[in-house]
Amino acid sequence: MNATTITLGTIGVLISLVCWAVFFSGVWRIIASIRLGQRDGTRNGPFVPRLSQMIVEFLGHTKMVKFRTVGWAHWLVMIGFILGSLLWFEAYGETFDPHFHWPLFGATHVWLFIAELLGWGTVIGILVLMVIRQLNHPRVPGRMSRFSGSVFSAAYFVEWVVLIEGLGMIMVKAGKISSGVEEPPIWTSFGTHFVAKALPASLLMVSIFALIKLLSGMIWLFMVGRKVTWGVAWHRLSAFFNIYFKRELGSKRALGAAKPMMSGGKVLEMEDADPDVDAFGAGKIEDFSWKGWLDFTTCTECGRCQSQCPAWNTGKPLSPKLLIMSLRDHGFAKAPYLLAGGKTDMAGDEVGLVGADGKPDEAALAKIPAAARAEAGRKMVGESTEMVDGGELAPVIDYETLWSCTSCGACVEQCPVDIEHVDHIIDMRRYQVLIESEFPSELAGLFKNLENKGNPWGQNSKDRINWVNEVEFEVPVYGRDADSFDGYEYLFWVGCAGAYEDRAKKTTKAVAELLNVAAVDYLVLGEGETCTGDSARRAGNEFLFQQLAMQNIETFNDLFDGVPQERRKIVVTCAHCFNALSNEYPQVGGHYEVVHHTQLLNKLVRDKRLIPVAPVEGSEQITYHDPCFLGRHNQVYDAPRELIGASAATLTEMPRHGERSLCCGAGGARMWMEENIGKRINIERVDEALDTLGSGATTQKIATGCPFCRVMLTDGVTARQESGQGEGVEVVDVAQLILDGVRRGGAVPTKELKKQPAKPAAEPAAAAATAVVETAPAATPAEEAPKAAAPKPAVKGLGMAGAAKAPGGAKAPGKGLGMAGGAKAPGAKGLGLAGGAKAPGAKKAAPAAQAPAEAPATEAPAAETPAKPAGLSVKAKGLGMAGGAKAPGAKKPGAPKTAAPAAEPAPEATPATEAPAAEAPAKPAGLSVKAKGLGMAGGAKAPGARRSAPAAPKSEPAPEAPAAETPAAEAPEAPTTATPQADDKPALSVKPKGLGMRGGAKPPGKR
Repeated sequence: MNATTITLGTIGVLISLVCWAVFFSGVWRIIASIRLGQRDGTRNGPFVPRLSQMIVEFLGHTKMVKFRTVGWAHWLVMIGFILGSLLWFEAYGETFDPHFHWPLFGATHVWLFIAELLGWGTVIGILVLMVIRQLNHPRVPGRMSRFSGSVFSAAYFVEWVVLIEGLGMIMVKAGKISSGVEEPPIWTSFGTHFVAKALPASLLMVSIFALIKLLSGMIWLFMVGRKVTWGVAWHRLSAFFNIYFKRELGSKRALGAAKPMMSGGKVLEMEDADPDVDAFGAGKIEDFSWKGWLDFTTCTECGRCQSQCPAWNTGKPLSPKLLIMSLRDHGFAKAPYLLAGGKTDMAGDEVGLVGADGKPDEAALAKIPAAARAEAGRKMVGESTEMVDGGELAPVIDYETLWSCTSCGACVEQCPVDIEHVDHIIDMRRYQVLIESEFPSELAGLFKNLENKGNPWGQNSKDRINWVNEVEFEVPVYGRDADSFDGYEYLFWVGCAGAYEDRAKKTTKAVAELLNVAAVDYLVLGEGETCTGDSARRAGNEFLFQQLAMQNIETFNDLFDGVPQERRKIVVTCAHCFNALSNEYPQVGGHYEVVHHTQLLNKLVRDKRLIPVAPVEGSEQITYHDPCFLGRHNQVYDAPRELIGASAATLTEMPRHGERSLCCGAGGARMWMEENIGKRINIERVDEALDTLGSGATTQKIATGCPFCRVMLTDGVTARQESGQGEGVEVVDVAQLILDGVRRGGAVPTKELKKQPAKPAAEPAAAAATAVVETAPAATPAEEAPKAAAPKPAVKGLGMAGAAKAPGGAKAPGKGLGMAGGAKAPGAKGLGLAGGAKAPGAKKAAPAAQAPAEAPATEAPAAETPAKPAGLSVKAKGLGMAGGAKAPGAKKPGAPKTAAPAAEPAPEATPATEAPAAEAPAKPAGLSVKAKGLGMAGGAKAPGARRSAPAAPKSEPAPEAPAAETPAAEAPEAPTTATPQADDKPALSVKPKGLGMRGGAKPPGKR
């Protein structure tokens, strides 16, 4: 140590004090800005799993290694930054004294070897990354570079600082060796040993090298402290927190279920939500959660998301990277205004910094930088060209950019720091739909069809079972062929596309036939199905999604009534339905075991219940397209490929497959929107598939496992075939490949319909007298049953009132989303169910007493009664229906039955099966709980739930108990056994949950 080295050391310390101060001021600005976001308490724990996963992703570089060269090079630089910081801090002492080293371990051979690795590793790693950046520079070609739009000045600065740091580690150690300060074994200094031979022996040189190493780091601290938007620098620190606080635990990405709509740290409930107070999605930067702000800060601008985005790769304006960067730049520019207390309402008027008179406080506003005030006036989403031409500031996110997203999840899958792009896009869409009512015109038709008809095509619900009549085997339909889930293993969820779209119906029929051949006991809901709401949610219409989800959940509850949780199994063919039912319905109370048809069929093949026979060798060539909502969102990659292998076809993978599979273009509600910018995404995918297939095989097919993908790919193949390409190429579902193989083996479906086991009579029924229909007075029809009037309670919200009948009874006035009596079954306006309409899939009642005596008779529905059974009454909420309507999913209430006089029994008659009692405008007795979400309170029947038989009209009373109307197929002489009334079992309704609508409010899209 001498005067010169002391001077150098002092200079280094003084400069570092300034740099550290600037750096920590930048840290404070970032933390303060992140705190501006909405609360989100779902990410606080558990601590150990989150920490362990963060360490795994950090040390294992689990996402970076997907880009092989970049992966190991970045790992070297990262370790050089973490452990190399010890060598950097060591430079403080080395500038004063060249002999300085860390006590205890600084002079050990192990540490010297580690220092050697850190120095050379950092230099090699950063040089590789610098070369890669130049080879992928957007100058040629601009659109295809993942670095297009990145801030190159920040990237170059960080790269050169890292290179100087690495060289500083090497040169300081080499200087110590050449000056005789250190004499380590060559194995600890395998590189610096040779560098040292080229250097003179000089202690001052060691201090100068140390100062350069120290100042390079100080310059980094100073610059990033001033440039808080330099994510390429700040991710070195913020990435750890972003990974720790990611939405999903473990290795899962923020895919699958969409993030619930939250405001103020809680999931919004429609009955309590107030657009004047709550944030419906994200319409302003402060509407994003604090995790959103952390995402924006952490973006490294690496462009991996951009390189995989189907929109960007087909010429659309959307780049996930640029979207996040725009939100980041806008957020930090607006932060001074927000931190000062500024706030605007939906009209753009100042409501934060106001005086006692309620007018803007101009003095307080004047203290805020002009740039921040101007940024506060920018619109989040809008038409850039129109706004600029109109003299306004350009919006933060262009309208076309927001609506170009297909929700494929490629950005989230590839992001090395777990940024949740899709969640942020959906939040912005929610605000545009629910508050601004600004969305592509095609979506208006989608929303209307979903609300009015329960499917995107606007088809009638009765047509959902048309495909059943097109197969040569029996398909049991709930409500027609089966009254419960007893004796069945799976509910086959057909979905809207599988029921209505001709190409998708081929998949439905194939799966149904395979299940039949494999002797799998399944049934379908038929008309009871309603769209799962996937497209509505991805388009931002959260209220409509909740509405459809609750309708389906109530139908499921009715079907699975009394079934143990582990037996509530659903098999689906649509990847979007699969994702919604398995990942999103649990958010609103629907918990089921959901499997994709490829998973179930693969299991059946493994269990030898399906035995496909191979085609002629080499005659069939297949390439497989991974549906995004089956693959990336749910990690189902192997089952479809194993099925293709079982069919013995030759599988050739496309360059982009598995987790890097290119989207077909249908997700994110893009299925229902036109592509007017750039190349169509489905054409891009088909071109890749055709190039992969080439030529040579007798039969060439593109296989997939989703009806949306099938439609998009078929349209693309058709377009290419019109121009002379891809002749003979066919798009099929994986199930069809297996079915062809099974048919080659000679397997045929069983045509007989499964007989559902008869239910044992309940105790109250055991004591009841049996009646023979033959002895009823002239088989008195139900039309002659007396009907008593019931008082009409007040209507509240969108509920149905007192005398309003439960669907299937007399007509009563309906409002909003209420279900009007007499309205026709789904397929009518709103989500209303029809008065008098038959239950989904149920057979309509025929004139009584015209069937052969040998046929088993079902119990006739009892006539309505004005009596209101005792029980717990609950106030209707949300979309609840008041009065005596049946509770969602509950057994239908019936009037007490009067046993018919005993008569001479028919010798060959068989006992009748149970039949539901007719609905009465009475509230069933038993336990009643609050309705969930869009649940319907007060005993109202759930939309899509089975409807009880219509009540008998008023007529002259018969002297004896009238016999109820029996279907034509039933035996008039068969004795009937009294069954327990529906009100013997507590009627369950569900508490409003999620985004329930306030009483009287109509949902988005409702006229």
